[in-house]
Amino acid sequence: MLQVNAHRSGRHFLQIPGPTNVPDRVLRAIDHPTIDHRGPEFGVLGHQILEGMKKVFKTDSHVVIYPASGTGAWEAALVNTLSEGDLVLMAETGHFATLWKDMAEKLSLRVEFLPGDWRRPADPAAVEARLKNDTQHEIKAVCIVHNETATGVASNIKAVRDAIDRAGHPALYMVDTISSLASIDYRHDEWGVDVTVSGSQKGLMLPPGLSFNAVSAKALAAGEKNNLHRSYWDWQAMIDINGTGYFPYTPATNLLYGLHEALDMLFAEGLDEVFARHKRFAEATRRAVRAWGLEILCADPESYSDSLTAVMMPEGHGADAFRKIVLEHFNLSLGSGLTKLKDRVFRIGHLGDLNDLTLCATLSGIEMGLSLAKVPHQQGGVRAALDYLTETSTVMSRPLEEKTAW
Repeated sequence: MLQVNAHRSGRHFLQIPGPTNVPDRVLRAIDHPTIDHRGPEFGVLGHQILEGMKKVFKTDSHVVIYPASGTGAWEAALVNTLSEGDLVLMAETGHFATLWKDMAEKLSLRVEFLPGDWRRPADPAAVEARLKNDTQHEIKAVCIVHNETATGVASNIKAVRDAIDRAGHPALYMVDTISSLASIDYRHDEWGVDVTVSGSQKGLMLPPGLSFNAVSAKALAAGEKNNLHRSYWDWQAMIDINGTGYFPYTPATNLLYGLHEALDMLFAEGLDEVFARHKRFAEATRRAVRAWGLEILCADPESYSDSLTAVMMPEGHGADAFRKIVLEHFNLSLGSGLTKLKDRVFRIGHLGDLNDLTLCATLSGIEMGLSLAKVPHQQGGVRAALDYLTETSTVMSRPLEEKTAW
């Protein structure tokens, strides 16, 4: 028998680091009647979306879209470029870097995992040293997570690219931007990335279900001679037909409607403005955490994430019990600690479709929850965030005539 829960007034605050809140505009677009994915109207839609995603990735090369989660995009990046037994260099920055490593091993790749403590970013110096030592060029790819969703630590993608270049190494460069794309500045072409991986459910403000690869010419060339098998994940099958706006198999039509609307919103606001908004909300959140007397998991201030903040719980207090109280009392969902961080941290998502008041309400729920859960803290976190947001407040929207079509 279906259980019917009591009604809770107001909207649920989904402040995990993804899936993020889906804007009403995007939900309405997804609600559009499904059309023929072989018809002329869909061809126009597909072409516009593919061109729009190039602008988000900041690339002139191909972007491939799959009906999948980000995990699918991970697999596509590997199977389209590498061969069985190839050596891959990865950096242990957190839970998701570890999962990508595990996938590579399941695909019969060899992985060298540069060790990390989950509180700091990938170390460009360590990457450079290892590549310089690889005089036979056994390492075929370097894989880095840009923004580690489990920890709130962002790695410097350009610095790693520079390290690869200083080593004079030909390895492919692959980057996971699942929780950074459309939230933190990212430049696929300028930073010399060969494959960028992403998903729909975070900065792109969509439900889960779409995954992306931005692909360089070097990566495509590698795919002409690698031997890992693929069918569904084959880039070339996609690229051969994408030029006309269509897909080789049935796409997630209604999610693509939503993506078109999300792109419209991002470009209307302006990508630089989107990044500045995320940076501002991240700083306000960190000021609140410091005022509470709690510790931010990321130990390197230069590597703070603009997408989320992971907060460490005081000794003797569990993050899961605190999160349960916040959910039950305030209808606010916070991210949990994953694997080795289980019950040790809670994660505040401040990415996607949110504004000053959304963030203020989130921080208020956390501060009230800390008191209800009897977690040792100081009052004043919300006040610190409010002061910063007030000091940095600007008129957020530009004149309507400037919001031109993309």
